[in-house]
Amino acid sequence: MELISTHIQADFDALASMVAASKLYPRARLLFPGSQERNVREFLRETRFPLQADRLKGFPLDGVTRLILVDVKRITRIGPLRDIVGRPGLEIHIYDHHPAHPKDIAGSLTVLREVGATTTILLDLVREQALPLTPQEATLLALGIYEETGFLTFTNTTEADLQAAAYCLSRGANLGLVSDFIRRELSAEQVGLLNELIKSAETYTINGVRVVISTASLDRYVGDLAMLTHKLRDMENINVLFTLVRMDNRVHLVARSRLEAVDVGQITDAFGGGGHATAASATVKDLTLFQVKERLLQLLKERIRPLKQARDIMTAPVKAIPERFTLRGAAEIMNRFNLAHLPVVRRGEMVGLITREVVDKGIFHGLGDAPVRDYMSGEFPHVAPDASLSEVQRLMVERSLGFIPVVEEGRLRGAVTRADLLRYTYQDLLKRPTFPAIDERELGEPAARTVGSLLANRLPPRIQSLLRSAGTVADGIGAKVYAVGGFVRDLLLRHENLDVDLVVEGDGIAFAEALARHVAGKVTSHRTFGTAVMTLPDGFKLDVATARTEYYEYPAALPTVEHSSIKMDLYRRDFTINTLAVCLNGNRYGELLDFFGGQQDLRDKTLRIIHNLSFVEDPTRILRAARFEVRFGFHLGRHAEQLAVNAVQMGLLEKLAGARLTTELKLILQEARPFAILQRLQQLGVLAAIHPRLSLEPGMERRFQRVGEVLTWYGLLYQEPSPAAWIVYLLALLGERKSVEVRTILRRLNPPARIAATISRDLARSRALARQFQQARELSPSRVYRWLVDASLEVTLTLMARMERTELRKAIGDFLTTARRVRPTLRGDDLRALGIRPGPIYRDILNSLLYARLDGHVQSRDDELRFVRSRFARTFSSGEKESGPSKVPKEPGRGE
Repeated sequence: MELISTHIQADFDALASMVAASKLYPRARLLFPGSQERNVREFLRETRFPLQADRLKGFPLDGVTRLILVDVKRITRIGPLRDIVGRPGLEIHIYDHHPAHPKDIAGSLTVLREVGATTTILLDLVREQALPLTPQEATLLALGIYEETGFLTFTNTTEADLQAAAYCLSRGANLGLVSDFIRRELSAEQVGLLNELIKSAETYTINGVRVVISTASLDRYVGDLAMLTHKLRDMENINVLFTLVRMDNRVHLVARSRLEAVDVGQITDAFGGGGHATAASATVKDLTLFQVKERLLQLLKERIRPLKQARDIMTAPVKAIPERFTLRGAAEIMNRFNLAHLPVVRRGEMVGLITREVVDKGIFHGLGDAPVRDYMSGEFPHVAPDASLSEVQRLMVERSLGFIPVVEEGRLRGAVTRADLLRYTYQDLLKRPTFPAIDERELGEPAARTVGSLLANRLPPRIQSLLRSAGTVADGIGAKVYAVGGFVRDLLLRHENLDVDLVVEGDGIAFAEALARHVAGKVTSHRTFGTAVMTLPDGFKLDVATARTEYYEYPAALPTVEHSSIKMDLYRRDFTINTLAVCLNGNRYGELLDFFGGQQDLRDKTLRIIHNLSFVEDPTRILRAARFEVRFGFHLGRHAEQLAVNAVQMGLLEKLAGARLTTELKLILQEARPFAILQRLQQLGVLAAIHPRLSLEPGMERRFQRVGEVLTWYGLLYQEPSPAAWIVYLLALLGERKSVEVRTILRRLNPPARIAATISRDLARSRALARQFQQARELSPSRVYRWLVDASLEVTLTLMARMERTELRKAIGDFLTTARRVRPTLRGDDLRALGIRPGPIYRDILNSLLYARLDGHVQSRDDELRFVRSRFARTFSSGEKESGPSKVPKEPGRGE
C-alpha cells in the first residue's frame, strides 16, 4: 500500500502538496499524522473540498510499503509515522523545500529544491506529466503557494513559485477564495494571544544583534501561532523574533529572522524542530516555559556572531597631525577637510585628540602659534579594531561622542564617527524597498545593498572577469578596490557604460601593476597623482586611482590632491549620484557603498551637491549639472540651483581658465541634446558669464536641430572618417556672429592653438561656401566637387545643415555619398601609352576626366579615351598613329 502524508500541524502548503502528490501516485491513500492548522480545517469544512483522507485512528500502518512524505523530512515532525520509518522493505519518497539537515529521514527518492513552497515542486511534476487539475484543486494549490510565500513576497520566493501560481490561475484557481482563507480575521482567542505577545515582548542585544522574545502561557490550545508571530513581526518591524507559548503541556516555539547572522532554522534544530534560515518552529516537551527561554538565550549567545566590528565600519585612513603643529595649522587642516576632530601623533603613535572648539578658542585667545600638544586631550576614549559594535555604541552614547579613534598597539588605524554608526545601525532602512514615481526597472536594484546581480546581468563576460580579477588582486596585496562614479550610476540606471574607473584604498599604481601582470595588460602611471591607466591586449582601458581627497586654495582654483579613504574620495565628487561605489574584493564583491544618499537622488531624479561650497570650489560643476539634467531627465534641487545662481552672480565662472571651459563645452556639444543644455545654461546665466556675446540667438534652435539631423543622417552611412560632432555644433553656435566676436569668444575659451586655428579656418570656409552655394545659378556635380573637395568633413556637414533649399542640401549629400569617391578609369600609364609626355598636363587631363564623369559626359573607358583625344589632341606626341588606341592597355595602369 502507498501512503501520502505530511507533518503535524499541517498548513496549506502541506495539504496542497498532498493533493498534488496524489496526482503522481493515484493509487496512494492520504493520511494526516496529526492535527491541522485552523485555517486548513475551516477550508475543508466550508468548501467541502473532495479530500479522500483516512483517519489516523485504526489505520493499518503495517500494510504500508511505500511512504510518500511531502513538506517534511524530519522524523520528529511526522507523529506516529515515525514508528514505521526504518522498517525493512519500506520505500520512502520525500518531496520538500526545507534546507537539508543531517537528521533528515533517508529516502530512497528525495526531491529537494530551494523554492518558496513544496507545492511548487509537485506542481512542476504534475505539469511535466500533463496531469489534469480541476478549478477546486487549482485553488487549493494556489492557497499552498500563496500562504507559504506570503502572497509571493517572502525573500525565499523564486521565479518557479510565480510560474506555478500563474499556472494555477490558468487552470481556474479562485483568488477570492485564496484571499479569504489566508487573510481571515483573528478569533477572539488569537487576538488575546497576540496582545499577550505584544505586552511580553523583551528586546535583547546579543553580539550587536537586537533579538525580540515574546512569551505567553495558555491553559488551552490556540492555533496558528506561526501566523500570529508573522503578524507581530510586521506590526513592530522586528528583524529577529522568537515567540514562546506554553499550551497543552508543551512549549511551542516559532521564529522569524530577516538577518543572515541569525539562522533560526539552526536555533530551532536544537529543540528538535526545524525550518528555513528565515522561518522555523519547534514543539518542546518536558521543559517549562522559563527553561526554554533560558536555553534559547544561551543558544543565541553561542551562535550569533558579532555582525560587525569597529574595523568593519570605521573610516580609514584618518587625517592626523604631528604634536608640533600649531593651533593655527590645525585650524587650516580642519577647514580644508571639514573636520571637527584631529588625532595628534608622535612618531606614528597617537598621543592625543584635539577638537575644533579647542582650536578656535585657542586662536581667539591669541594662542594660534602654540603647539597642539599643549592643548590636546592626552586621555581620550578609543577602541580596538576588534571592538564589538555594542561596545562602540555604549561608548558613544555614554560619553556623548561623535568621533572615536580606533587604535591598535598605539597606532591610529581609523575612527568611528557618529555618521558611521548611524549608517550601520539603520542599514535595514536602506534595504527597505520603495516605490518611486519613475519606472523601478530603470534603477535595477536601487534599494539593495548589493548589485552583484546587476553586474552579472548588465556587463559583458570579459568585463565581469576583469572586475573579479581586480578584487582577487586587491585581496592578494591587502588593498580595497572599488568601481566608482558614472559607471556605478549608469549601472543602477541601466544605461550602458563600460568606462570603468577604479579607486584603491592603498597604492593605486602598485595595484594597477599587479593587475596588469594578472591579466597581461600594460600600465601607464602618473605617480604625482597616484593614478594609472591599464590597457588590455584588446585595447580596453581601465582607469585606476588611489583614493584621494582634494581641497581648493581659492574659488575656481585647480584642486590640490592628497591620499585618503574611499569615503573622502567620494566626498570630493560633484553630485551625490556620482558618489556611489561598488566594492570588488572577493568577500564583499558587489557591495554598494552609498555614503551621501545617491540612490535616493537617483530615484527622485534630483541633482544634489555634497556641500554648500561645491559650486564655489569648482564652478564647472554648474555646466556639468545642466548636462546631467538634460541627459538623464533630472533636475537640480531647489537649494542647489540657488547656490549655482549665486556662484554665477559672484563672477566665479569668470575666474575659470578657458581651457577648463572648453573641456566642458566640448562634452556638452557631444551630448544627444546639446541645445537643451545650452538653453539651461543661458537660464542660469552661465553663457553670459563665460562671454557677454555667447548667447542663443533667434533661429539657433532650428540650426542645432538641422545639425543633429545631418549628423544622424551621416552616421547611418557608416562611412569613414567620423566627424567631430562637437566642432560641427560649435560652428553652428558661432556661425552668425561677427568675426571680432568670434575671436574674443575663442580668446576666452582658450582652446589649444591647433583647435583654435581649426575652428577659425572652418568657420571662415563654411561662411564663404554658404555664400557660393546660395548665389550659384546652377550646381553641376563637378562644380560642387571643386568647391568641397578640400573642405573638412565638419565644414561640409555644417554647410549642409545651413542650407535652406532642398536642392542645395541634396547636392552636398550627393557629394558626401558618391561624388567624393568617384575616380576616372584612366591613369598616368594610360596617358603615357597615348603618347602624352608626363608633366603637369596629367593633372589637368585627369581632373577634366573626373569632372566629365561626375557630370555624366563620360561613362566608360572608351568614353574617356575619346574625351582625351578630342580635348587634348595637341598634347599627343608626333609618333602617335591612328591605331594608337589599340596600344592602350585594356586595364588601367598605375598612376603617377
